[in-house]
Amino acid sequence: MPPIIEKDKCIGCHKCVDLCPVDVYGVQEKKGCPPVIRYPEECWHCNACVFDCPAKAIRLRVPAPLAMVFVDAPERKREN
Repeated sequence: MPPIIEKDKCIGCHKCVDLCPVDVYGVQEKKGCPPVIRYPEECWHCNACVFDCPAKAIRLRVPAPLAMVFVDAPERKREN
């Protein structure tokens, strides 16, 4: 699932464009405009853009198969 850019929050700094390891984002022609999501299927859901966005304008919807579930299992004693 592609990243979601909240256009009302985005300040157009394009930090996400520079940061994305797989070039999901593209730059708009007009300065100060939100970036374009050019390759949504390439998103690794690494959260780099989410963490480094100064305006907190990007969020990811992680697909269910990529979500990890951790369960605390009771610790077993080893018998020697």
